[in-house]
Amino acid sequence: MSDDVAIRVRGLRKTYGDSLAVAGLDLDVHRGEVFALLGPNGAGKTTTVEILEGYRQRDAGEVRVLDVDPAHPTRDWRGRVGIVFQGTGEFDELSVAEVVHHFAGFYADADDPDKVIERVGLTAKARARTHTLSGGQKRRLDVALGIVGRPELLFLDEPTTGFDPEARREFWELIRDLAAAGTTIVLTTHYLDEAEALADRVGVISGGRLIEVAAPNRLGNRQEALATVSWRTPDGTLDSAQSATPTALVADLAARFGGEVPGLTVTRPTLEDIYLTMIGHR
Repeated sequence: MSDDVAIRVRGLRKTYGDSLAVAGLDLDVHRGEVFALLGPNGAGKTTTVEILEGYRQRDAGEVRVLDVDPAHPTRDWRGRVGIVFQGTGEFDELSVAEVVHHFAGFYADADDPDKVIERVGLTAKARARTHTLSGGQKRRLDVALGIVGRPELLFLDEPTTGFDPEARREFWELIRDLAAAGTTIVLTTHYLDEAEALADRVGVISGGRLIEVAAPNRLGNRQEALATVSWRTPDGTLDSAQSATPTALVADLAARFGGEVPGLTVTRPTLEDIYLTMIGHR
């Protein structure tokens, strides 16, 4: 495996009875990148990630994660991989500090638990019992437990589900900090704006197959999509046109109106638009 590849998958297959969950999937994730795996429920996304994490056995194919087959994990390998599940567990009667210090004891080269607590923004809650935390604060605790072992590779499963907009933005900054420090991150999310904000590349999986992998702004040839220019006519109705040269169209409209164009907007397809088209939805 190349030194710049953290995950390599070739021909991955997994079935449940007569149902084919993953159908010959190929994937590379580079070291130090944030990779978002997108797909509808039942697409094979969760099965794929669980195989990469070493929690589910595959039926066929080659898988290497940090140069180890996750079907045969070693203790050293486990220490190099961090996983943030949708819910790590319940520790109602323990404080935040007690939980993080306890988990730090599982690793030979754990980070300073108090610094980890500060890093995820929970210093003010270090002595608080975990049952008193808000949903967003519990999610931060989940991340603290996922990174206290200084992982080279971090799996994040729907990390901001239930967050309010401000908490999501703060969490995004934490993910960017981890990536800037060299951590490879594999993210699964249903929030397309989150994938666009965080991911270097995204992969779309549907029907157990990887449809495409690309940078968010290039997925589905998004960069070449026609722009939609909209404006209001003199009688107040809305008019629009699609154009490969929207600047020229706006200039033409400005000349026609003799200056400002009422109700002018110029838009291109969002990542969500492209994604929904790729998985077969309007």
